[in-house]
Amino acid sequence: MQQKMSRIKQIVFVALAIQLAVIILLQLIFKINILPGILVLIAEALITVYLLDYFQSANEEESIGLEKYLGGSYAEAYLVGGVGMMNYDENYVITWQSELFKERGLDRIGSKLLTWLPEANDIISGETEKVSVTIDQYVYEVSKRENAPTIFFKDITLLNKYRGKYNEEHVVLGLASFDNYEESTMYADDADIANINATIRTPLNEYFQKFGVFLRRLNNNRYLLVLNEKIYREIAADRFSILNIVRKASQKAEVSITLSMAFAKGSSNFAELDETVTKLMDLAQTRGGDQVAIQVVGEDVKYFGGSTEAAEKRSRVRVRVMAHALRDLIQHSSNVIICGHKNADFDCIGSAICLSKMASAFNKPVSIIAKTGGIEEKLDAAMKGNEKELAEDITFVTEGEAINQLKDDTLVIMTDHHNILQSNGAKLLEMAERIVVIDHHRRSTDMGVKPILIYIEAGASSTCEILTEMIPFVSSKVDISELEATFMLAGMTIDTRKWRERTGVRTYDAASALRKLGADPQVAYDYLKDTYDEFVLKSAIMNASERYPDGIVIAAVENEKITRSIMSQVADSLLSIQDVKAAFVIAQDKSTGINSISARSNGEINVQAIMEAMHGGGHMTAAATQRKDATVKELKEELINIIEQQKKEAEDESDS
Repeated sequence: MQQKMSRIKQIVFVALAIQLAVIILLQLIFKINILPGILVLIAEALITVYLLDYFQSANEEESIGLEKYLGGSYAEAYLVGGVGMMNYDENYVITWQSELFKERGLDRIGSKLLTWLPEANDIISGETEKVSVTIDQYVYEVSKRENAPTIFFKDITLLNKYRGKYNEEHVVLGLASFDNYEESTMYADDADIANINATIRTPLNEYFQKFGVFLRRLNNNRYLLVLNEKIYREIAADRFSILNIVRKASQKAEVSITLSMAFAKGSSNFAELDETVTKLMDLAQTRGGDQVAIQVVGEDVKYFGGSTEAAEKRSRVRVRVMAHALRDLIQHSSNVIICGHKNADFDCIGSAICLSKMASAFNKPVSIIAKTGGIEEKLDAAMKGNEKELAEDITFVTEGEAINQLKDDTLVIMTDHHNILQSNGAKLLEMAERIVVIDHHRRSTDMGVKPILIYIEAGASSTCEILTEMIPFVSSKVDISELEATFMLAGMTIDTRKWRERTGVRTYDAASALRKLGADPQVAYDYLKDTYDEFVLKSAIMNASERYPDGIVIAAVENEKITRSIMSQVADSLLSIQDVKAAFVIAQDKSTGINSISARSNGEINVQAIMEAMHGGGHMTAAATQRKDATVKELKEELINIIEQQKKEAEDESDS
C-alpha cells in the first residue's frame, strides 16, 4: 500500500509541475498577470499534500491496528500458516489485503468483494460460518471475523488433498455369491460342473482383477472381496456390470445362475463390517438375488439390480431342516399364536390355518389373530359362509385376546409377512420373546423384530406353497380338512394370478398335495368370483386408466374409496391387456382411509423396486405401498417421476 501511495504522490507532483509550466508559458506568450494562477496552484498543492498525508496516515493507523490485534510478527506467521485477510468497506469494496495474496499474485483492492467472490455472501449474511472456495490452484476455507469487516482465508489445499486420499483409502468389505449354484450343479456330472465353473468364475475373476480388488474364494459359490472406497466408487460408476456379465454367461451355459453382492463400509471395525456384510448378503439373496446390497454402517441399506424374478431354488433338504426346526420350537412352547398381515387375504389365512393344524398335532393350544387388522372382502364372505365348520378346529381371536394368552415360552409365528409394520399383531410382537417368520415376499431391510427362526423363500409362489411342502416333515398327524385345503388352494390361486405367473414345478407339486387332501378347485374359484357391484366398480376404474409409454398403465381414482383387493384385481385385469407390461391402481383404501398404490407387472418391469422407492414393497411382479403424506394426485406424479428415473437407470445399466 505504501508503494502505491508513493506512486500517487509522484503523479500528483508531476501534474502540479505541468500546471506551473503552462502558467509560465502563458505569461511569456500573452504577457498576462500570472500571480493569481500561482496562488491557486500553491493552494492546490497544499490541499493535495494534506490529503495524501491524511490517507497515508489513516492507512498506517489501520495497519498498526491490525498488527496490534494480530501480534508483531503477524505477517510472517500468517504467511507460513497460509492465512490471508481482506478488509472491505460499507459498499463491500475491498480496501486492504494481507501479504499472502500479494505473494500469490492476487491484487483485489478496489474490487467488489461479492462480485469477485459470490460465496462470501453466505458468511457475511450469517447463513453459514465457513465456506470452501477454489481460487486459481488453491483451496481456501473462508470465514468472517464477528462484528468486523474482515474476511479470513485459510489455505486448505494440502488438507483437502490428504482428506480426499484418506477417504479413498477407507476399507470396504464385500461378498459375492452365485445364486442357485448348488441347485444348478447338484445333478450335473464333473465335466458339466467344470464347464459351468469356467463360464461364470472366469469373468468374475477378470472383472475384479481389473479394478484391483482382493478376491478370495470361500467355498464353491461365495467369494470374499476386500477393496477401498476409491475402487468401490469405480465399480459403482460401472453400475456393477458384473451382474449382467454373469447372467449372460450363465444363459450361454444353459443354467439359471445369477450373482448377488454385498458391500459394507463406513467403519474401521472389521468385526462390524464382517457382521454387516453377512447380513447384507442374506438380504440380497432372500430378496431374490441378482442384485447388490450396500450399506454405510449406521445408514439405510441401498439396493442395485434385482432385475430378474426370484428363481425356485429351495431344496428338499432345506425344507426338511426348516420343518424340523419349526417342529422343535412348537414342541418346546406352552402355546402358539399366529399373526398375519393387515387386511388378510386367502394366502395369509390359509397359511395361518395350516400352521394352526401343525401346532394342534402336538396338542398345543393355538390361536390365530384374525378379528383385528381387517380381512379382504371375498375372504371374509368365505369365512362367514363356513364359520361353523372352521370354528370346530380353529380359534380366531383379537390382538387383545392374544396378548392375554402371551407367556414367556409362547411361540408367535408371523405368516405371509415379515415386517412388524404390516402385522395385525404389532403390539403382541413387541412383547413376544420367541418369534418365527415364514414368508414368500422379498425381504425388506428392517423387519422390526428379532426372530429365532426365519424362513423366507422369495422363489415360492405363496406361503401356502411353502407350508404345504413342510407338512410331511413336521408330523404325520397334521390333519388338514377338505375346507382348510381349499382355503390354502385359493391362496395359491390368487398369488399365482390363477396359475399364470410365479409358478414352478414345486408350485404344482404343492397344489397336487392339497388336491389329495381334498381341496376343491371349483369351490376355490367360487370364493374368488366378483359380485355384480364389484364388476361395475372395476369397469369404472379401468375406464379411468391412462396409458403411458413403455407399456405402463395407471388408473388413479380420486373421489371414491376402494378396497385393496379390488385395486389389486383391477391391476391384474389391466395387465391382461395386450402390450401392457405394468399396471398401477391408485386410490384411497376403503378400510384404512390411506391413499394406496397396487402395482402389477408381467416381469419385464420391476414393480417392487418402484414401490420400494415410494416406501412400499412386495415382489418383482406384485407390490404395493400406502402413504399418509400424499394425495392420489401427488402419488401419481411421484410414481411417474420414479418410473422415468428407473427407466433412465436401466438404460444406463444396459449401456454399461
